Order: sequence, then structure tokens, then C-alpha cells
Amino acid sequence: MQIGTTLSQFIIEETRLYPGATGDFAALLNDLTVACKFIAAQVQRGALVGALGSAGTDNVQGEVQKKLDIISNDAILHAMDWTGHLAGMVSEEMDAPYVLPAGIPRGKYLLLFDPLDGSSNIDVGISVGTIFSVLRAPVAGRDAVAADFLQPGVEQVAAGYALYGSSNMLVYSTGYGVNGFTLEPSIGEYVLTHTQMRIPEDTSEYAINASNHRHWQAPVRRYIDELTQGREGPRGRDFNMRWVGSMVADVHRLLCRGGIFLYPFDTRDPAKPGKLRLLYEANPMAFLVEQAGGAASTGVQRILDIEPEALHQRVPVILGAKKEVERVVAYHQEG
Repeated sequence: MQIGTTLSQFIIEETRLYPGATGDFAALLNDLTVACKFIAAQVQRGALVGALGSAGTDNVQGEVQKKLDIISNDAILHAMDWTGHLAGMVSEEMDAPYVLPAGIPRGKYLLLFDPLDGSSNIDVGISVGTIFSVLRAPVAGRDAVAADFLQPGVEQVAAGYALYGSSNMLVYSTGYGVNGFTLEPSIGEYVLTHTQMRIPEDTSEYAINASNHRHWQAPVRRYIDELTQGREGPRGRDFNMRWVGSMVADVHRLLCRGGIFLYPFDTRDPAKPGKLRLLYEANPMAFLVEQAGGAASTGVQRILDIEPEALHQRVPVILGAKKEVERVVAYHQEG
């Protein structure tokens, strides 16, 4: 049986490109994949192991937690906290940085993650996923504090996601393109299946929650209205809308076949300038999209340039096909 390039092999070969590499980063990624495989198994078994439904608790954002949110969060914490590669971790499900166990060496990296993106879809069998971001610790060898994680997205060492759907995939970038790996269940290894994923500059496909149309700002309404008018409108061609409601699934579609994804600012709650979290969702996905030739903006600012102000800061997100994102940005500039 011809297996192909496994993720472990790929990481090792990538590490060899850097003569001064210690292997810590490669080990970090390998350890993270163990947690992703465990989460994938729990998602797949779902009701069989009593993992579906609400946990009866809220996270720091006030959102109802699913049982699998907590299971996934704990899986990543306990797969990573003993390794010695990290100085700290933060998660969408925790209000403060996770304190590593006593006696464990503090490493030089920080891990930020959304343990189970799209968890509202769990109970109906729709694709969900794990999103992760890796930063360098400002000071290696000590426990990280909240301020250490407040770095702009351009500082990311790596970012990626695991997709738990019809197949289990892990997609990531270290700043040299985006590669995707599919889990081969017979050997328990991720195998390279999607090399140097690219997003075409143009597209005829978009993803947005159209039910929020009345709450959008004028530039976004203008853009979407032009798309829905199709060939009879100013764009002169038909567009298709696709919306899963799981960012991992929606962005994965962009990387595989192009498109634009929008979760823009809306007027429902002035205290929340956006729905998606900068550190756990917007930054890692923007990193991947830009590495694949796309663009990522809030509408008024490149996402990766934002200076974070809080661990759970929210931002508007518009990312995908470069020319389409630039069009939305231009509409914002026109007012």
C-alpha cells in the first residue's frame, strides 16, 4: 500500500530547512495532532458516548457550552500542558490563560485555540473543527501572562485547523503556503492530500448569514445586494451563496474551491464590534487565507495588523478571494 507523505514526515522535512531548529516546534505540532485525533473520535461517536447536547454551563462570552466544547478544550490542554514546549495557552472557552502544571519546563511558544468551532452544529451532524494559532512567547521559560498573547496576527509562527466532517483533515501553514492532510484511519496518520492550497482572486461564490441583512452596514448591504441581483445586476453574472455556520467548514471550502466569507459588523449589539474572536478565529484563518493568496480584512483594516486589546476581543471578518475582499474594502472607503 502506497501511503504517501505523512504529516510527521512533512513536519520533519520542513524542520530540516532551518539549520538552527531545535525540534521543539515540530514536536508541538505533532502533540497537537494527537489531541485533534482524539476530538475527531469523540465527535464521530457523539451520542454513542453521551457527548451530545448542552453541558448546562456558559463560557466566558456568555454562550451555552456543549458537552463536546468542554471535552475538546480539556483534550487540548492535557495533550499539551506536559510537553515543555509551551509557556502558556489560552482558549475561547476559558476566561484567563491556562496555568501549566508545576514542575513542567516552560517553553518558548504560546498556543491559542478554539477547541470546537461550530459547536452549535454538533447535534445535527454538520462539520465542526478545531482552530489553532501559535505565537512566540515574549519571554521564554516563564509562565505566560495575558498580555503575552496580545500580539498582532502577523506575529503568528503557525496557524491551522482540524476539520471533523466527511473526512478528518488537518490544514496548517508556517508561513510558506498552506498544506492539507487527511487522516488515514487504517494507520492513524494524517497524510498529505492537498499541496499548496490556493484561493483564486475571482469567485462566483460567497458565504454569509443572510438573515442578518437588515443589521449590516451600508457597504456590506451594497455588496451582497449586487451579488443577489446576479446577471441582471451591476456584476453581470450569477453568484451562489453557501453558508454552513461553522467557520472551519466555510473557510475550508474557500481553500478548496475559492469564494469569499463574510461575518461583518452589524448593529444588533454596539458593544460587540463583530461576532468572531480575533485571537482564536480571525487571526489564524486570516493567516491561512493570506498564505493561500487571498485577503482578510475587517472592512477597514487588514486583520493581521490589528493590535489586540483583550483575550476575547471580537472583530468583523471578511476574507477569501482577493479581488472580492478588495471590492468590499473599497465600498467601506466610499462610505
